[in-house]
Amino acid sequence: MDKVGASRLRWLTLLIWFFFIVKLAAASRKIFQSENGKSLGVRLHKHHHRMVMDNGLVQVTLSSPGGDITGIQYNGIHNVLETRNREGNRGYWDVVWNSPGNHIAYDRLKGTDFNVIMEDEDQVELSFKKSWNFTNGNSSAPLNVDKRYIMRRGSSGVYLYAIFERLEGWPDMDMDQIRIVLKLQNDKFHFMAISDDRQRIMPMPRDRISGEPLAYPEAVLLTNPTTRQLGGEVDDKYQYSCENKDNRVHGWISENPQVGFWMITPSDEFRAGGPLKQDLTSHVGPTVLCMFTSTHYSGKDLNTKYRNGRPWKKVLGPVFVYLNSISSLEDPKTLWEDAKDQMSIEVNSWPYNFPQSEDFPSSDRRGTVSGQLLVGDRYISDKPMWASYAYVGLAAPGGVGSWQRDAMGYQFWVQANEEGHFLIENIRAGHYNLYAWVPGIVGDCRYDVIIHIQPGCDVQLGVLVYEPPRNGPTLWQIGIPDRTAAEFFVPDTYPTLMNKLFINQSTHKFRQYGLWERYSDLYPKHDLIYTTGISNYHQDWFFAQVPRNMGNHTYQATTWQIKFEIENATPRTGNYTLQVALASASASELQVRLNDRRAKRPHFRTRLIGRDNAIARHGIHGLYWFYSINVPSRLLRQGNNTVYLTQSRSKSPVGGIMYDYIRLEGPPETGPSVE
Repeated sequence: MDKVGASRLRWLTLLIWFFFIVKLAAASRKIFQSENGKSLGVRLHKHHHRMVMDNGLVQVTLSSPGGDITGIQYNGIHNVLETRNREGNRGYWDVVWNSPGNHIAYDRLKGTDFNVIMEDEDQVELSFKKSWNFTNGNSSAPLNVDKRYIMRRGSSGVYLYAIFERLEGWPDMDMDQIRIVLKLQNDKFHFMAISDDRQRIMPMPRDRISGEPLAYPEAVLLTNPTTRQLGGEVDDKYQYSCENKDNRVHGWISENPQVGFWMITPSDEFRAGGPLKQDLTSHVGPTVLCMFTSTHYSGKDLNTKYRNGRPWKKVLGPVFVYLNSISSLEDPKTLWEDAKDQMSIEVNSWPYNFPQSEDFPSSDRRGTVSGQLLVGDRYISDKPMWASYAYVGLAAPGGVGSWQRDAMGYQFWVQANEEGHFLIENIRAGHYNLYAWVPGIVGDCRYDVIIHIQPGCDVQLGVLVYEPPRNGPTLWQIGIPDRTAAEFFVPDTYPTLMNKLFINQSTHKFRQYGLWERYSDLYPKHDLIYTTGISNYHQDWFFAQVPRNMGNHTYQATTWQIKFEIENATPRTGNYTLQVALASASASELQVRLNDRRAKRPHFRTRLIGRDNAIARHGIHGLYWFYSINVPSRLLRQGNNTVYLTQSRSKSPVGGIMYDYIRLEGPPETGPSVE
C-alpha cells in the first residue's frame, strides 16, 4: 500500500473511531442517567411555599398549596420554563367557564390544600386540591379539582392528572375549555415539532408583537422577524392544530444545550368530542398545551353545559411531560425520534398501574368489547360488506352521532381491521352506546342496546350490520364520504400570506391563511356551477361555500348549482332523495331549491347551524352534519335539472359550510339491486 492509501486508511479508521466514541458516549450518558436515577431514587424536598420532586434526572418545583409548576431543572438548564414570567404563569391548569347568561371567566384552579399521597424512593405523588362551596359565589368555577403530580424512579419527566368533580345541587355552569399550559424559555426553545411533516424553526414572541395583525388576533403577518427567512409569512396557532387520534406527542427543541421538551398524551379516553375533534398543540411562546376539552372546531354545540344540579366526576390524564437530551455532535432531530419512541412506550403502558387515586382504574378493573361490523347496502352489494377500517367507539348513551358533541363522559375508540373486526380494551366501568362510522360510507352508526361495562367483563357482540342512509340507486354523487372536505379544490394562498411549512404539502394545503378570500377571486361575479358527468370535484368544487366579498366590508350570499340529467323520469314512480353530508358549518344556513332558483320558499333549509369556525381556523372539517332530503318526483323533470345550494348567511367572511358528500338517489327499486 502506498503512502496516500495508508494515510487515507488512517483517516478512515480515526473517523470510524470518532463516531463510535460519540455513540458510546451517548449510550453511556443514557445508562449513567438511568443508573444515577436508580441509585438516587425519588426525593421530595419540602419548603414553606414550594415542593421539589427530584429523581436525579429531572427536578420539578411546584408552588404550595397552589400546585403550579414554577420550575423544571434538566440537563444543566436551571429552569426550562420561562423565568421572566411570574411563577404562576409558567406551568398551570386552567378552565374557561361562565354561569349561564354571564360573561366568560378564567379560573387558574389554584389549590388551597396540599397533601403528599405517596412518598418513597420509587415514586412520589402529590395532591393540590381546590374546593368549592356556595360561599364562593361566582368568584371561582363551581368545581372541586384535585391536581396530581407523579415522579417515578428513572423516569425523565413528570406525570400530570386531575380529578374534576361537581356535587349534586351545585349551580349551573358552562365549561368551554380545560387545559394544561407550559411556557418554555423563549431564548432557548426555537424549534417546534408536531408531527413528522410539521416541524420547523418558529418565530419569537416579539416577532408577533411587531407584526401586522390580520383578520383575527391569532393570525399575524411577520414583517420583521428575528429569523429573516420567516419574513412575509403568516403565523397562526390554529395552523398547528391536530385531531385527537393523531395528537400523541408534540413539543420543542433547544439548540444549546440540545434538549427536547414534549407533551405525551397516551390515551384519548378523557378527551372531549371523539377521535376527530381538533385542538391546539404547541405554538409560539414557546408554549406547550395539553387540551382536554374546548369549543375549538365545534363551538357551543360541543356539550359543555352542566345543568340541574347533576353530579359529575371525571379524571383527566395522566399525561406525561417528557424531557430528553443529546450531545452537541448529534442531529437535534433525533430528539423527536426518541420522543416518538417514548410515546409508544407510554401508549403501550396504558392504563398506568401507578396513579394512587381510586378514581383511576387499573387494567384489571376495566372491560373489553369485541365484534365485527358489516355494511348492508343492497344498492352496492347483495350481501353485507366488511366495514373496512371503520372507526368504532363507546361513548355516553345518546342519539346517533351524539359522541361528537359530548364533553362530559369518557370515550373509547379503535379502528377496525379490513374485515371490520374490532376489539376495544381497557374500558372504564359504566354504561355506553356503541357508535361507528365507515370511511367511504355516508352517515353514523349506533348500536341501540346499552352496553354495561363491569370490571373484568368481556362483552362479545358478534356480527353487527350497519344499514346506512339509502332510499334508492345512486344517480350521481359528489365527493367522498370521509367527514372532511379534503378531496375538494383547495386553492393556493396569496404569496404574501403564506406559511412556507405547508408549501408543496398536499395533505396540509388547507392550513394556509386566507383561503376563504380566494373564492371571490375565482368567482368574482358568478357562483360555482358543477355539471355531473363532466365536472371533476377535485378541481371544480371549491372546498368551502363562503360569502362573496363585495368590498367595503360587505359580503353577499352565494348559490352553487349542480346541473344533471334524468332519463326516463316520467315512467318512474316514488320520490327521489338528496343525501347531503356537511363536514363543517359556521354561522350558516343551507337552503336547497330544485329547478327554481327564485322560489320564495326553499324546498329544504337547515336554518342557522354551526359555530365550529373551521374555515377561519384551517380545519378542513368541524362537526359532522347529515341531512336526508326527500325530493318529490314532481319537482324533477326528464332531461336537464338543477339543484341550487344557497348559503344564505353573509355577515362574516369566514362563515359558511364545507361539504363532505352529496348524492342524488332515484326512487326505490323493487327487489335486489346492485350498482
